[in-house]
Amino acid sequence: MQKQKLPNEKSSMILALTSFIGCCCTSGVLGIILSLIGLRLAKKDEATYAENPENYNLENVKTWKTINTISLVISSLALIYAIYMKVTGKDVEQQEQLMEIIRQYQK
Repeated sequence: MQKQKLPNEKSSMILALTSFIGCCCTSGVLGIILSLIGLRLAKKDEATYAENPENYNLENVKTWKTINTISLVISSLALIYAIYMKVTGKDVEQQEQLMEIIRQYQK
């Protein structure tokens, strides 16, 4: 008998991949949200597999669960860094330096 895919496998994959984009583009906030949802769906798939292991293949779910976990860690670090930069005021300094570089190249 051929094993079938678990119901949330594709959703977990999409969330894992988009959470990487979210961690870079939104200072980690969107990445955290998407990876947490992906981890929740992977956990549901693991429960479905535990009920009926002979019908399903768990390998892909483990892979996407790992990728969601890595994305969660990276997104959390990005969020902590963004908060640090905001609290210390270094984000304003960086923006001023960037504007000075842009002005130099415009001359």
